[in-house]
Amino acid sequence: MTATRSDLFARLDSLGISHSTVEHDAVFTVEEGQAIKAQLPGGHTKNLFLKDKKGTLVLVSALGDTAVPVNRLHKRLGCARFSFAREDVLFEALGVRPGSVTAFALINDTEGAVRFVVDKALLATDPVNFHPLENTATTAVSAEDLLAFARDTGHEPVIIDFAELAEDA
Repeated sequence: MTATRSDLFARLDSLGISHSTVEHDAVFTVEEGQAIKAQLPGGHTKNLFLKDKKGTLVLVSALGDTAVPVNRLHKRLGCARFSFAREDVLFEALGVRPGSVTAFALINDTEGAVRFVVDKALLATDPVNFHPLENTATTAVSAEDLLAFARDTGHEPVIIDFAELAEDA
């Protein structure tokens, strides 16, 4: 069963994770959220859901302005080349639709099928902001609490410095 926003907040509360949420119009791209982001402190994210030819699924959470070198990421993770996963694969694995991809969707991956990759630069911001399973709100938690949440869902975060990865040729 797919978790709801209420389920997510209950999970955060049970973990003692402080969170705050701001409601807004639906946002589908990083660019569309610029006005909202200007009003909220902390790191604002972009989230990519990737799949390789062997079926490896990866959720990448990065700062919105971070260049994610997808063409190099697969080598760092020991995977085949990545492409963006289809919508049906996204929904089956994380229970969200395009535009609502979020680290909080790890709550729905109870089988541990998805690897979670986090931008080192994102973790240097506080708070970090994600959609709470739907793109009509933004929820803030501390970077430390994001990692605690991921671990509680059974996902050990892989922290990657994307700026360094982009420089490696």
